[in-house]
This record gives sequence, structure tokens and C-alpha cells, in this order.
Amino acid sequence: MLTTLAMLMTLSASAAPVVAQAKGGEVDVELILAVDTSRSMDYEEVRIQREGYVEALKHKEFIDAVKTGLTGRIAISYFEWAGDVVPDSVIDWQVIESEKDAIDFADRLEARPINTQRRTSISAAIAQGATMLVANSYHGMRQVIDVSGDGPNNSGNPVVPARDKALEAGLVINGLAIMVRPSGAPGGLDKYYADCVVGGPGSFVLPVHKIEDFAVAVRRKLVMEISGLPPPATVQKIAGVQPTTDCLVGEKQWQDLFDR
Repeated sequence: MLTTLAMLMTLSASAAPVVAQAKGGEVDVELILAVDTSRSMDYEEVRIQREGYVEALKHKEFIDAVKTGLTGRIAISYFEWAGDVVPDSVIDWQVIESEKDAIDFADRLEARPINTQRRTSISAAIAQGATMLVANSYHGMRQVIDVSGDGPNNSGNPVVPARDKALEAGLVINGLAIMVRPSGAPGGLDKYYADCVVGGPGSFVLPVHKIEDFAVAVRRKLVMEISGLPPPATVQKIAGVQPTTDCLVGEKQWQDLFDR
């Protein structure tokens, strides 16, 4: 486990804080919410995204999904990322097993200032999430990194090695592909996420085509992650299917822009 943790930390673009709570115990799921706040989204989109997470965490459907698990409790944490993980964005691990717990966590998120940053490093988000999962003191039946983003990786380490190291540690990565505007990913950002970002048993990608649909998509994704229900075939990553996406497309586009 220590070797795995060391490997994951070396993939992080910088020394982002690793938050590990002293308390622990058995939970159904250890869930990281890794949220893109890059400047490819305007302030209004980032605000609606934030409101979507807050609304989903307070929704009865989410709370009911938590309560119906084997232990009836999950451990959850949150952070924001762009070209790197935003250091002061990390919300510490919290156990949710009641409506009050869920509302308290959502209120902590809602109180955060809304800011955007440059570039897009999905690899840094995965490395940070994986390190937090491996380092914490909880014992979940599943460990999930929930990545939402609106573009391909274009900063820091390539995304595939970070993804593969997380999968080697037994983690699951799911994706929410925000496709409100063109992302520059041939075939669509959802396909890029399916081929280059997500992985692990039952992993999936949910696309969002309209920002006003974000809250419903987040709630749907959280319920699937907590309940362990299989995702619809249209969004499930199919095992054994060889990816056809160039997973360095974001880096190449950025280099081309820089050269010009």
C-alpha cells in the first residue's frame, strides 16, 4: 500500500495537500468529487455547476441511496482542479449517514468562493484523488474518484499513466463530461473520457449537453456510484474494447497554439 501511495504521489503535478482524517471505519463507498474549475467555463457555468453539486447532495434521492447501503454510510471529500489541484479547495473527509450530514457537507461546499484557474490537468486531479483515497483511514467496499470536466488534459503529466496507476490500486474512476461547448476532443469529450480517463469495475461516463441539466446529471451519477447499480449501456465503459482516441490530443492542441 505504501508503494502504491508513493507511485501515485509522484504523478501529481505539484505537492497538493493530502487530506486524511483521523477517524475512520467501515463505509459503503469512499467517494472523491474532483470538480473542474478551468477558465474554459465562464463564471455562470461554474456557478451553475456548484449549485448542481449542492442540490444533488441535499436531494432525497441521494440521501436515500446512502441509507440503503449495507452500512448505510459513505465517506466523501471534494476538491477543485484546473491546471493543478486548487490547494484551498479541499473539503475534508466527512461521513454521511443522515440527511443532516448531507446538508452539512453541501453547506460547506456552498460557502466556498467561486473562482476559475488556467489550464486543464485531469492527471493532477486523478493523482490527488487517488492519494487521498489510499491515505485515508476508512474502509470502503468501493473507492471512487468522480471527475467532472469540460476538456481534455493539456497540463501536467499525461492522463493515461495517472489513470492506470489509480486502477492498479483498485480504484474506480467515473466521469461527467461537460459538453456545453466544443471541447476540441475528436469524437466528443464523452468518448475521450471513456477511452482516456475512466476505468475500473462498472466505470461510466455521463455527458451533459446543457448546463441547466447539470444538477440532474450529478444526482444521477452520485446515486449510481453509491448504490453500485450498473450504469446504462449508453454510458458504460465496455471492457475489452480498444480505445481509438488520441489521449494526448489536449497536449498537442496546446502545443500547436503555443507554436503559433
